[in-house]
Amino acid sequence: MAVAAHDPTLAGYWDGPWPAEDGGPRRVQTPGGGFRFGLGADERLVARSRNMMVAHMTIVREPGAVYVQGHTGAGGNTTGWVERVHPESLETIDRSPALPAGPMWPGGIAAHRNGSLYVTYGRWCHRLDPDCQLVSSRELPRDRPYNSLLILPDGNLVMKDIAGGSGVHALPEGVRGSELVVLDPEALEIVARCELPEGSIARLSADIAPDGSPRVYAIGDRHAMRLLWDSGRAALALDEDWTTNYLRFEGQTFGWDAVIEAGSAWFLDNGEGTTAFGPSFRGKGTAAAPLHLVRIPLGDHPEPAYLEVCGKPGGIIANPPVVDASRRIAVGYDSGNAVVTAWRFGEPGAAERIWQREQDQAGHFPESAELLSYDYDQAAGRENCILLDIETGREKARVAIDSPVQCVVFPSVGWARDVYATTFSTLAHIYAE
Repeated sequence: MAVAAHDPTLAGYWDGPWPAEDGGPRRVQTPGGGFRFGLGADERLVARSRNMMVAHMTIVREPGAVYVQGHTGAGGNTTGWVERVHPESLETIDRSPALPAGPMWPGGIAAHRNGSLYVTYGRWCHRLDPDCQLVSSRELPRDRPYNSLLILPDGNLVMKDIAGGSGVHALPEGVRGSELVVLDPEALEIVARCELPEGSIARLSADIAPDGSPRVYAIGDRHAMRLLWDSGRAALALDEDWTTNYLRFEGQTFGWDAVIEAGSAWFLDNGEGTTAFGPSFRGKGTAAAPLHLVRIPLGDHPEPAYLEVCGKPGGIIANPPVVDASRRIAVGYDSGNAVVTAWRFGEPGAAERIWQREQDQAGHFPESAELLSYDYDQAAGRENCILLDIETGREKARVAIDSPVQCVVFPSVGWARDVYATTFSTLAHIYAE
């Protein structure tokens, strides 16, 4: 299968519209190709749902190939699973055996250019074939959950354990920081390791340097960090010229997954306290400082710039921000206060608010200037999917999905003006008609 040519960071992935969480390692949450809802005035969104406990995310490969990754069990003794489902009925076509896992935190699945599926969940990485059958497995070094994986352009896999902050994921005594591990995709042998100087809760992101070398971004619990991957030497090392302390405000807590776009790394802070989730994040945040959209330029020795999403304490992050580079629009979400804000941005530190709404979080379709987002109805106890105009915030369509909990994990785009959404209780297929 030919690999995606439009984004060099996708060279290690299967060439499909959505081969990994957030659409790929830069986490721009935009589909490959020219996908657009482009919802007409006489059209609406329709949703089909099925119960699925506990789903983490969906990915898609060639037309008809929809995969769901999730887990069974609780606490430190869980197992993972992958299902291939019918793209319309959502019925199970194939299911993996129970995959050894261990401690729980939502993991991830990615479709590799070699045709295999790779799952990192708990303290294990598994290789599956397209029929969800197990090919090989690797127990990872630390008895902690590893939160998903990236595929580097050379095909190697990179992942890290989740650790940091002052809550349940605080680093144990004697451990300096989270550790990145690089695996060979064929035998899942460890080819490189690099311990960070602090813990990191956020999932990894990656891009390509101007000289063509891969760069991996880790948002630590105090600092934003970048690592350089030397494929020839199989070595991963901290970039000493790109690190900055982003905790600058009293009561501010750590950041989550970074979006690499428009010459900057963008992420939301106030990630402490997400274990209080249920059935949504509204009113669950504990941070004394307002939630910020943090922007850090990709040049050497960067300084962060900050935008307050709503200015209220008690904010909490559920998903990464959205950055529309062509329209110079950034969108940030405060799920604790249920506020979404969009800005028109210029250089770092320069931004003008263009709209704000009361709701939760979203994904992005730049071809049609649309934002697919979620809005949990507290009174009805049900999640809703809504389509917005990214430039104005105008609601174009809304449809309820049969989920009693908020969507805080990873949707994916299909092939025919459709989206697959997962919550911890439900798999939904949302499409235009």
